[in-house]
Amino acid sequence: WIIALFAILPLIYGVYLCTPEIQAVFFQATKVSRPNVARPNYSHDENLKIPVSQFPLTEQIIHHKGYTVSYNKDKKIPNWVAYELTKQKTQGNIKRNERFIADPVVKGGMANNSDYSRSGFDKGHMAPAADMKWSNEAMKESFYFSNVCPQHPELNRRKWKTLEDKVREWAVADSAILIICGPVTNKKSPVIGKSRVTVPSKFFKVILSLHAIGFIFKNERAIAPLRNYAVSIDSIEQLTGLDFFSSLPDSLENEIESRIDTTLWSI
Repeated sequence: WIIALFAILPLIYGVYLCTPEIQAVFFQATKVSRPNVARPNYSHDENLKIPVSQFPLTEQIIHHKGYTVSYNKDKKIPNWVAYELTKQKTQGNIKRNERFIADPVVKGGMANNSDYSRSGFDKGHMAPAADMKWSNEAMKESFYFSNVCPQHPELNRRKWKTLEDKVREWAVADSAILIICGPVTNKKSPVIGKSRVTVPSKFFKVILSLHAIGFIFKNERAIAPLRNYAVSIDSIEQLTGLDFFSSLPDSLENEIESRIDTTLWSI
């Protein structure tokens, strides 16, 4: 039954990207009921992208062309960033922008380049620019300060980048995957710059494809094999207080989020 379960996962994901009418036919035919999760009324395309926070969260949800971000105006960093990456999108040829700018949609405070200057931290992308080569607009958006966090250079340029490269490989292999990533902070997290930009202690990334997997990195030098950072999505939910992929049927969500099988991902 486990094999059958994973066989229908890409079908379920595809259905969530379709119209509500097609979704209704699918769920009636398979006799799978949706979980009754209390959440804002986002469009059906956002069902899988939007994590449900288990605690009050300072956030402004912004839907850009290339990604959706939950921006925290108090911390001056995102709570999380979510986007879909398809095989077609990986084949784009738009040149990297390199110009970090304010997000024009953000209401409230925001970081700027001077906050990061001589801080010892990189401006670490959550939705990477290399995943946005399919659109000039998406590329520009990836350099909004709403999409970056203070990140240790030896994480940003090493295993965080390694995982980004792997994500593109998986998108090519599986045609489409969903990525949600972001920082982990606490009340004692330090800040940088005059804008007092919060420095995360860790970063998470969760990925939904034919299977699901999570990763946790401390905000420090990262050189171990990628599989060493792999964790269950359940453990990331406990750490962050975010409920990922809650639109999936409960039995399916519980199964994929409790598993850690790096062999399925060739890492």
